[in-house]
Order: sequence, then C-alpha cells, then structure tokens
Amino acid sequence: MAIAETITDSQEFPAPANTFAETVTLVEHYTEELFRFRITRPASFRFRSGEFVMIGLPNAEKPVFRAYSIASPSWDDEIEFFSIKVADGPLTEHLQKIRPGDTVLMKKKPTGTLVNDALLPGKRLYMLSTGTGIAPFASLIRDPETYDKFDQVILTHTCRFAAELAYGENLVADMAEDPLVGELTAGRLTHYTSVTREPFPRPQRITDAITSGALFEELGVPALDPAHDRVMICGSMAMLADCKDICLQAGLNEGANNKPGEFVVERAFVD
Repeated sequence: MAIAETITDSQEFPAPANTFAETVTLVEHYTEELFRFRITRPASFRFRSGEFVMIGLPNAEKPVFRAYSIASPSWDDEIEFFSIKVADGPLTEHLQKIRPGDTVLMKKKPTGTLVNDALLPGKRLYMLSTGTGIAPFASLIRDPETYDKFDQVILTHTCRFAAELAYGENLVADMAEDPLVGELTAGRLTHYTSVTREPFPRPQRITDAITSGALFEELGVPALDPAHDRVMICGSMAMLADCKDICLQAGLNEGANNKPGEFVVERAFVD
C-alpha cells in the first residue's frame, strides 16, 4: 500500500504488535535538511543513554520503520530524536511533515553499542560524530553516569555547513543550566566543531584533525592512548570506517555490550 502524502491528512492504522503509539509534543526545524522532534514517553519504556530504537508512522498497513538514536537521556520524561530530511526517503519524506499532536510509532525494544557499558573505564571519552550522528551523544552528555565513568568528555561534531551545527551548539550551551548534570560538565565537557564545505575556524574533517594531531594540540591533550582514552563513533559509513582504522592503529580494541573495550561504533542509520 502506498504511504500517504501527509501525516495529519492520512488514515491512521492500528499500531503493530510490540509497538508504542506516541504523541508528538515538539518539532523544531534547524535547516532545510535537519530537524528534531519530541514524543511522549511510555511509562514502561526503559533504555540506556546512547541506545537507538526503531520508529515509524501509522500511515500504512505495514509501516516503514527505521533505526533512530534516542537523543534524550534515560531520565527524560519525553523521547527526543534528531533527524535528516530526505525528499524521497521511505520514512523521512513523511516524518519531516509531522506536527505536535501527530502520532509516531516506536518499537518497544531499544538496543545499541554506544553505551557506557560497552566501554572500559578511562580518563577521557571522545565522542566522534558527523551530521545526525550527534544524536546518541546528545543523550550521553546529559547522563550523570558518563561523568562518573570519565574525567573528561570531548564531543566532536563535523558537518558540511555551519548552520548544521546548531542542534549541538544549542544543546551544549544549555548544559550549564541543566539541573541534573550542569555542575558535572563544568570544565569537563568540551565541544569541538568543524565544517567541511564553507569557511570556518576549523575547515576540516575530524579524521584529518586526529591524524594531523591538530585535535590533540588544540585541546592540550596527548594523542590517543589505550591506557587512558575511550572513543565512541557515530556518523556516515566512510567516517565510521576511517575512525575505526584510526582507533585500531592507536592500539584501541573494539568493545561490545558483552565485552567492553576501548572504542565502539554505531552502525544503525536512518534513510
């Protein structure tokens, strides 16, 4: 069955088994290609900060579901997502049109490797992200457990254009006033941004900043060391591969939920 052209004008079908039907509470568009939205949180829904979940829309008998990292921390009363807009994407073509009051479907089982449990304790935690790959880190930097496990948290975010950095910039700017982790982040959370397709103070990919040593020089920290450093990676396929190679060459071992290591990679993507 063809997916309806809009959400609010389409017939809503019953939620599939093992799926929550939740209400959109907020939609904020940053650029023509990026937006965030929040939905109500089911009372029974539990997740670890950094995990992802499958979401869809009630506009077909067999709705399209895609993996989305949860951008809100595990203690939040609502669920937040940060999304791209794709004109012909099976889900995002329609998801970008949602408004407060609309319904979003969410599978009941979250999962993922970008969680604190998948990393060994360390001194510094690097969160390397591109584009909407910042979403799981938006969850983790607002979780007290992250600061219990690491002395320093370095969030890097690389986008094509400066306007695409707004979600992360706004989030970090608001951290100081966060009643739960505001004091924990003081002097311990660093936000390192770069842009690749227009003039910017750091006009480079994060991989180049690492391999050239510019990242470490600017932050005043030593190069990656498996004895002290831990890394989480989320972004495009090419970025994931390149960053994984950098970690392996530095002597870091990949971790998982059942075997914590020095770095972890997320492989779930939206369309």
